[in-house]
Amino acid sequence: MNTPTKTQLPIPPHFNPEEVGYVWRVPYQQRAKEAREWANKYNMKPSSEDKTRICLLLIDVQNTFCIPEFELFVGGKSGTGAVDDNVRLCEFIYNNLGVITKIIPTMDTHTAMQIFHPIFWVNTAGEHPTPSATNITPADIEKGVWKVNPGVAASLGYNYDFLEKHAYHYVKQLSQDGKYPLTVWPYHSILGGIGHALVSAVEEAVFFHSIARQTQTQFEIKGNHPLTENYSVLRPEVLQSFDQRQIGQKNTPLIQQLLDFDCVIIAGQAKSHCVAWTVDDLLTEIQQIDSNLAKKVYLLENCTSPVVVPGVVDYSEAADAAFERFAASGMHLVQSTQSILNWFEE
Repeated sequence: MNTPTKTQLPIPPHFNPEEVGYVWRVPYQQRAKEAREWANKYNMKPSSEDKTRICLLLIDVQNTFCIPEFELFVGGKSGTGAVDDNVRLCEFIYNNLGVITKIIPTMDTHTAMQIFHPIFWVNTAGEHPTPSATNITPADIEKGVWKVNPGVAASLGYNYDFLEKHAYHYVKQLSQDGKYPLTVWPYHSILGGIGHALVSAVEEAVFFHSIARQTQTQFEIKGNHPLTENYSVLRPEVLQSFDQRQIGQKNTPLIQQLLDFDCVIIAGQAKSHCVAWTVDDLLTEIQQIDSNLAKKVYLLENCTSPVVVPGVVDYSEAADAAFERFAASGMHLVQSTQSILNWFEE
């Protein structure tokens, strides 16, 4: 593999780390002009000319997970995790603008009536479960603690009997596969809403890269099927309904695309959920092809945080254990302050 020869670039003057935790409009025309000037100043070539092809995979760097007071802010242990992560992430993109070939942001994409949202379930009193504080198990359904809300069936276009059988099959499948139990989450990443959008500062950095390197940002949609979760961008949690009806499939084109890069860098939210599940699925694919391919994967450990809800749940240990397993497989745990050039010299 040809080693990158470019060193880290300075951070453009428009970047303000104090604005990373807020939502604002990116001034596209102004940034496009500045990006072209920046590329000329630092003699950046189009990414199509890169001899070493480097992909930056950004997992769900969206307002819903990354802005304080939004629906599922990932605060991590510090309480400001995702904001701090994104400051470092933006700086990393700008520092390495000349060597990152393509940026692929994943977009968690939901509507109200999905199996992990409150409206999908009711108890005998007709009440919906409390989000973030409710896990639904096979035993809960067997005992009648929770059942599928009859009101959602027609709207989703399914027979109610099918939905009941699918829901029971679904939570059993999660348990059998060793997954997290079905968690009822707050309504989040709603398509058409502001929570669905990329964090403004990250969007700006990604757009700046697109113009400076003359490369199209590739957005990957996940999570929009009403009957399955999709923590990983590479596959939904459950692929089939109780009657073997296909409800989702692996993202085979993206898997192949990632493995064709010389280097895949992964960051985003949350370390314990969508990041861990995506990396785990990628590792599964790698081990089926050639375990040495794991060496081309680099995890930006200081640009991701675990789900921590004080007094309720803390997934820090689970996230760290997953990353230790990924490192043992040959993947690299790296810091955003290190230049990509140094990674290849190690």
